[in-house]
Amino acid sequence: MPREAEPSANEKQFLLQALQEGLRLDGRAFDEYRKLDLTLGDEYGTADVSLGQTRVLVNISAEVTVPFPDRQFDGIFQISTELSPMASPHFEPNRTTETEILLSRLLEKTIRRSGALDTESLCLVAGSKVWSVRADVHVLAHDGNLVDAACLATVAALRHFRKPDTAIESGELTIFTPAEREPVPLGWLHSPYCVTFGFFGDEGETVLLDPDWREEHLAVGSCTFGLNKHGEVCHVTKLGGEPVEATTLLKCAAIAGQKIKELSDLVDAKLAEDGRRRDKGGLISELLSAENERVPDA
Repeated sequence: MPREAEPSANEKQFLLQALQEGLRLDGRAFDEYRKLDLTLGDEYGTADVSLGQTRVLVNISAEVTVPFPDRQFDGIFQISTELSPMASPHFEPNRTTETEILLSRLLEKTIRRSGALDTESLCLVAGSKVWSVRADVHVLAHDGNLVDAACLATVAALRHFRKPDTAIESGELTIFTPAEREPVPLGWLHSPYCVTFGFFGDEGETVLLDPDWREEHLAVGSCTFGLNKHGEVCHVTKLGGEPVEATTLLKCAAIAGQKIKELSDLVDAKLAEDGRRRDKGGLISELLSAENERVPDA
């Protein structure tokens, strides 16, 4: 259900009073995510993420095109975001909002600028033919923390995507259909994710992981950590003018490191599950393996 543009005065007062008493309206701990669910589509390159009532759908597509003049040996990777009125009343068609700009920039920093996708592997013929990969991010419902949900969905969709196999003979490029050759995955170097915190109080002394829609409107600032499971930092982006103690940011970074591992494990598990589902002989193989490992009764 779409949210109103702003929470009411009574909602704001009630939420702040609850935070002062160490409570969140949905009963979560201060360092706890809402219920997170990831669904991979039947078609390669589609990922649907639900984070509480926030929902983001990402679809990956690829086409052969010419490279940029200053990037003759690199393919093209683009991220496009769409926030429609269906997700929230204050989103309007053909009008870019601050929320959309922020979402686009953080996804760019986390995924594209960090070199997660190996763009050199997208080159087919240097200077003339490369793969152009596009990630379309559709926000279906906005109930806070779009960045974390969109980043998770984008990374999962990119890792799930398969592009047509190709071959070059005598300078001629051949693109094979799925019936002719099995599609191949993208060249993937590392998997970065986002973890966002909201700061509350006059000096930002109260810190909440994964702020929802109401909490976002009352936060005096926020901070998003973009990193991978190895602890390699892609960016740290703090928004809001209120200063935050260095010790607080260090605590947030430690929590983010733990959450990134959980997000990474979730994506790995879903991809493995999808692979087994697509492998028609996978179930039989698992049953045979289990039977071979069973210890005979004495």
